[in-house]
Amino acid sequence: MPIYHKLGKIPHKRHTTFKKPDGSLHYEQLFGTIGFDGMSSLMYHLHRPTQVKKIVKQYSVKPKIAVENNMQSFRFHGFNVKPENDFLDSRKVVMTNSDASIALAAPKESNTDYFYKNTDSDEVIFVHRGSGTLKTQLGNIKFGYGDYLVIPRGMIYQMHFDGSDNRLFIVESSSPIYTPKRYRNYFGQLLEHSPYCERDIRRPEELEVHDEKGEFLFKIKKQDEIHELIYTRHPFDVVGWDGYNYPYAFNIQDFEPITGRVHQPPPVHQTFEAAGFVICSFCPRLYDYHPEAIPAPYNHSNIDSDEVLYYVDGDFMSRNDIDKGHISLHPAGIPHGPHPGAYERSVGKKETEEMAVMVDTFKPLMLTEDAMKIADQDYYRSWLEDEDK
Repeated sequence: MPIYHKLGKIPHKRHTTFKKPDGSLHYEQLFGTIGFDGMSSLMYHLHRPTQVKKIVKQYSVKPKIAVENNMQSFRFHGFNVKPENDFLDSRKVVMTNSDASIALAAPKESNTDYFYKNTDSDEVIFVHRGSGTLKTQLGNIKFGYGDYLVIPRGMIYQMHFDGSDNRLFIVESSSPIYTPKRYRNYFGQLLEHSPYCERDIRRPEELEVHDEKGEFLFKIKKQDEIHELIYTRHPFDVVGWDGYNYPYAFNIQDFEPITGRVHQPPPVHQTFEAAGFVICSFCPRLYDYHPEAIPAPYNHSNIDSDEVLYYVDGDFMSRNDIDKGHISLHPAGIPHGPHPGAYERSVGKKETEEMAVMVDTFKPLMLTEDAMKIADQDYYRSWLEDEDK
């Protein structure tokens, strides 16, 4: 998110001496992306951030593919993913391609005994249930229902949950996550017609500074492997930082829907973009106000993208028998649209309370074994008229 931010104490100039009270130096670290061409932040540590004491082990977390070439519409029962104690163990990738992986998680406990870093991907963690604090070396962000937590690759973090009933919808991106280009001006500022603005973005605060020596376990994801390393210093020893590369939160309820006289296409719901997909937010809104408007979405062909819709709350006008935590997948290559009766039911309706997160990928998604465990195999038949069943 291109907004300059700073926390703590920093020197007047970059790459100059910044002394501690005892006269020794702080240790500067550039935290950047795309080589030296992307967004970056400068951090100042109490100790060198490079002190690895031991390499513990390495193991694969690569998802097991069940369906590689898919041409079937599916519904998945997301809340059927069983809760697990550990944050990383609870993450179940259900769909994946070379641009993105989509996961569900129901962690019961905070990961306070290790620090996690994803070096492969930016992460967008949508909080469906639960609350707590995202703790990072750049500061803390409190989170709750409806929050998107956008975490850039390489960020060291812990998820501290307030309770044990937590449900997360997670998108991992192999390219950086940005705000849509059409929402920004030449200088990166969000425009007046953008559905959200900078004041809706919650940036890190409460910079915790730990001057601790010991053995600190890192779990680092790289190329679908977890590498466990022991560092000798607490990673949250940053006394100050500034820049543009940091985690932030945005709540789906702060998205201002764009409406019109007739049905608006899905791009009006776009919230984030990456190189190979977009993320959209469907929020409570007034329906189309043309006197003859049909609020239900028209049938449309998914020629260039797979459409994933994660249902969060409210009454989902275009679908029958859909509940919270369900995920629908409509693959590229075949048309899809409202269920029988939904098109007709929508006429004359004035508003909707539905809330959902949509991910449209531009490459086909492969389905994992974890996805097939929660799949409704007959969902593709749900568009049949009664006489055709």
